Amino acid sequence: MPASTRPPLPVLIAIALPVLLAVVVAGIGITARFAGPDTPPPDTTPLATPPVDAPDAAGPECTSLLANLDGDLPSGDATLPVRALADPAPDGVRAWAAAPRPVVLRCGLPRPRELTPTSALLEIDGVQWLQLDDGVPEPVVATYVAVDRPVYVVLTTPVDAGSGPLQAVSDVVRDTLSATPVAVR
Repeated sequence: MPASTRPPLPVLIAIALPVLLAVVVAGIGITARFAGPDTPPPDTTPLATPPVDAPDAAGPECTSLLANLDGDLPSGDATLPVRALADPAPDGVRAWAAAPRPVVLRCGLPRPRELTPTSALLEIDGVQWLQLDDGVPEPVVATYVAVDRPVYVVLTTPVDAGSGPLQAVSDVVRDTLSATPVAVR
């Protein structure tokens, strides 16, 4: 009987390491797929919204706008469901469940002091928006104010929600509220 010869140890290691690496990478991929994203699911409990100065919130423009914003909002591959407001809910407010913060729309607020003749405006689907800067290096939310309508509409959305909420709200603002010249002072 011929004696069997084993490959030298360095050859065994050279063969075993890539196989071991492939098994570890596959295990990490499978675990990540079943674990899901690191973000917790959005809070869907009624949202407490503190009252703010909103002189036109109960007016016909805001009432009409909110009536047309009664559905979910798009956000990437998902949708953000309407989130109920805790009692007492102030006039002119609508919210949607999102993580890590909800999407909140307020209608009828006063003219933003950040709006000046040199303000850079962002046009989305025919609506002029002023993006407010909260001064945080890596913000969690973005806030936009529609400045070319008879009432000011403020939308605050998580930055991770993408542009879907702003685009959907822009469409409803455009279709519900007539355009007006931007009043810079």
